[in-house]
Amino acid sequence: MSLELVCPAGNLPALKAAVDNGADCVYMGFRNSTNARAFAGLNFDNETAKQGIRYAHDRSCKVLLALNTYPQTAESHIWKQAVDDAAELGIDALILADLGLMRYASRTYPDLRLHLSVQGSATNYEAINFYYEHFDIQRAVLPRVLSLAQVENVVKNTSVEIELFGFGGLCVMVEGRCILSSYATGESPNTAGVCSPAKAVRWQQTPNGLESRLNGVLLDKYSANENAGYPTLCKGRFEVEDEIYYALEEPTSLNTLELIPDMLRIGISAIKIEGRQRSPVYVEQVTRVWRAAIDAAKQDAAHYVAKEDWMTQLGKLSEGQQHTLGAYYRPWK
Repeated sequence: MSLELVCPAGNLPALKAAVDNGADCVYMGFRNSTNARAFAGLNFDNETAKQGIRYAHDRSCKVLLALNTYPQTAESHIWKQAVDDAAELGIDALILADLGLMRYASRTYPDLRLHLSVQGSATNYEAINFYYEHFDIQRAVLPRVLSLAQVENVVKNTSVEIELFGFGGLCVMVEGRCILSSYATGESPNTAGVCSPAKAVRWQQTPNGLESRLNGVLLDKYSANENAGYPTLCKGRFEVEDEIYYALEEPTSLNTLELIPDMLRIGISAIKIEGRQRSPVYVEQVTRVWRAAIDAAKQDAAHYVAKEDWMTQLGKLSEGQQHTLGAYYRPWK
């Protein structure tokens, strides 16, 4: 019964933490704009990638590479070079969003396994089958906007493996289609690889508390004892008709631990943990919980229950210390 655990590796310590705590696969990015987590201090150069791949493969763990931003005309060679480097390094699969890059990868390295990134925004089986017919993708990561019934319909109508996000930060937008950051900063996460680029983020201590801004746009004010999260437009607090609140989306994490038996039943191939920008400690703790949960569900799905201590541990690692089943659970569907 296949249900792989796919865990984030923002750097070499995080990769080792995921591998050591039971990940079946880790996913990583190069240290440039070819991936959607191009923050300073994250990601891999060729040498650290080589070390990480060796460490993972020696322990029977696969390594996936996210090349999930969209190449720009003047710099398309950077993305092609990333494909070349990945093939030479022995990456187990590329996670791609751009059709042109898929064509390059599939023609140049026909034996290299390709996955469709969530940034490709494929929300129906017709789209997924298109990518399979033209580029022979073997797996698709679905955006976090579908109900579980809709996911099941996708699985029934494609031979492509389906991967779902199971835990981590949520986004109010359909992945790959967000332009909020571009609106405020002039840089899109779909091309520059960063939502809320660090150079546009400003923190200022004021008599009324800590303020966070993105390129001059006030996103939030924090009281003295309040945790301040990394500022993004979708999770800012704004004044709307004299009321200040999270007008677009509250800081919360997706947590589908209780849905594992349903995912097994409908034939999901992999569960993805979000968080390449998070610490190795986060990766270690989340991987350990999810490994135990998946193993328990595989052993006896009929009597599986998400243990209270698992939920407590994940709750402490969630945005805003709260979590949700997101779009997967829609009782009216």
